[in-house]
Amino acid sequence: MTQDPPGPTLPEELLLLALDPRRGKPLCRGRFLEYGMAGAVLAELELQGRVTEQHGRVLVANPLDPADPLLAVFLRSLPAPGKSTFGSGVSAKRWIRQAARQTGGLYLDSLVERGILRRETHRFLGLLPFHRHPAGPGDDAARVRDRFTAAERAGFPDRRDRLLAALVSATGLAPEVTADGRRGRAAMRTLRREEWAAHAVHRNVSQDRTNRSGGGDGGGSGGDSGGD
Repeated sequence: MTQDPPGPTLPEELLLLALDPRRGKPLCRGRFLEYGMAGAVLAELELQGRVTEQHGRVLVANPLDPADPLLAVFLRSLPAPGKSTFGSGVSAKRWIRQAARQTGGLYLDSLVERGILRRETHRFLGLLPFHRHPAGPGDDAARVRDRFTAAERAGFPDRRDRLLAALVSATGLAPEVTADGRRGRAAMRTLRREEWAAHAVHRNVSQDRTNRSGGGDGGGSGGDSGGD
């Protein structure tokens, strides 16, 4: 008897929600999405009992590799129990900022390799290459979006749904994916404040907005300029 393949992890779900399935362009700023995916890695590791959080710091609770190879890569990048240099664990905000770009690249590559996304290369002004990642031939992205919509309408009933909603708000995706307008954005904003990984993501997003006064950083529409 064959087992069903495991469902998508939180960083995979967030990425599939964040990309326009037809154009392959992020629906929020690219750097903010990278922060969100790094935060989603920490949230997924917490769900699997691999890490815990204390006072804004991430502590490894179980250093054994998870079954998912990308999660294993990122778990190994966290200080092993008793091995951190400055106190216990590592700052969640700092780790997210440092791991963000690697997280985005590895998960994009993984989903392209598995045929869940396609990779199209374009050239800016005919010179500088850049990539877009529309949905692949399957319906993985549609399933993730449909599941998110159903969870929102049910009030985000389980922890995984609440974490994903919190991360959606933290990265600025809420206006793009909510099915419930202002009320949906407000509910996700509340969850963002309650979930430590999403809160750390939002602190990085807010820092960038302050430093750059709202300037672009290579992402999409940036539709959450109001902080939803």
